[in-house]
Order: sequence, then C-alpha cells, then structure tokens
Amino acid sequence: MDQALRARGNRDFADRGAYEHFLQTLVHKRNQTRSRLFEAERAALRPLPVAQLAPCKELRVTVSRFSTIQVLNNTYSVPSRLIGTRILIRVRAETLEGYVGSSRAFTLPRLVGKKQHRIQYQHLIWELLRKPGAFAAYRYREELFPTTTFRLAYDQLGQASDRRADREYVRILHLAASTSESEVETALALLMETGKLPTFDAVRDLVSPPPSSPLPQIEKPALDLSSYDQLIPSRRTHA
Repeated sequence: MDQALRARGNRDFADRGAYEHFLQTLVHKRNQTRSRLFEAERAALRPLPVAQLAPCKELRVTVSRFSTIQVLNNTYSVPSRLIGTRILIRVRAETLEGYVGSSRAFTLPRLVGKKQHRIQYQHLIWELLRKPGAFAAYRYREELFPTTTFRLAYDQLGQASDRRADREYVRILHLAASTSESEVETALALLMETGKLPTFDAVRDLVSPPPSSPLPQIEKPALDLSSYDQLIPSRRTHA
C-alpha cells in the first residue's frame, strides 16, 4: 500500500468511494500474479464449517452512572436515559450498535486503538442539567466544548462569576442540544463581539427572541351552508 501511494504521488482522495476504488484496483492487480499459487492452495483447503460465522463481535456492557460504556478498552458516551441499563453491543468494522432487548438504541463510530474516548455532549447534557455542579469535576469536561466559541464563552462567564459559570454554561449547552448548535454558537459570538456577557438569557433571546407584539385575535367565521342545500335534490324530484 505504501509503495502504491508513493508511486501515485499523493495520498489525497476526493471521497471514500475514490479511495475504495484505488484499493480494489490495487488488490486486483496484485492477485493477477498469484492466481496459479492460489489454485494450488485451494486444492488443499478443507471444507468450510457448516455453522455460519458471526457477522460481528457481541459484548454485554452496563452503562455507568456517568452515561459511558467501555468497549475494547475505549470509552464511549451514550444517551443518559440508558444509565444503569445492561445493553448488547455489536462491534462491527467501523461502528458500534447498542441494543436494549431487540431494539437498537444507538449507533456510534468505532474508535481505532485503545484508551481513547468519544464523548458527545448531547448524550450527557440532560443529566448535567439536573446536576450542573458536576460539570466542574467531570473527567471529560474538555469534550463538552463543541467549538472554541463555546470555550471562550465559558471563560468569560467564569471571570464574571465563578459560582454561576457552570450553571449558566450547562443551560447554554442544553439550549444548543435542544435547538441548534450553530445558532447558539452565532449568538455567543455576537454577544462577545459587542462586549456583552454571554449568559443563558441573552443567548436564548437571540436564538428564540420573544414576540414583539401579541398575536392578533382571529374571529371565528360564521358558516352558512344554505348554498350547499340547494345542490341537494328534493325528495319530490326523486319521487
């Protein structure tokens, strides 16, 4: 592979499909020179087992009180509603599938290597909203800053009031999870650019501004069905 990529001149591909096509072409060319050896080896192969091989590896894990699971020495966050639940994990080449009973609860990208972690704030924020004080001591707290803008906003909140910074930021993060992360990020940036403190109330007003005037009252229309009665033939006509 390395020699083929060196001969190609670069390791950039337009998309995944282009990379897979490159691999398939390389394998096909390499196999053309091995056909005779392969035929000799196939003649000595034993029959395949009757039982079908499992398409993936299955593991049973319990979701921790921190809303995480350990799979093959890696840590993943899962939806907080599953805390304490025993779930079945199907480990595939690129994904992990979590099942509660026969229902699939989530699908996660699989991490490569060991002692890594993948934490999504959308999984944890509902639990943190009830216990915002846990944010400061959370082991993977740095993963709860989706972008640099969120981190800068948290730092400004901390400079203004250490006691309320965690609570304010957790509420902002909950707003991002329940509405739109990009809109919340834009609101944070606008507030900081204008020198205003990015509190939850200020962000919420920009993301979901209150109506400037009460909604107009619409009167209930009066229905007149007499015109439809004229379309119905009288009984005397049918008689």
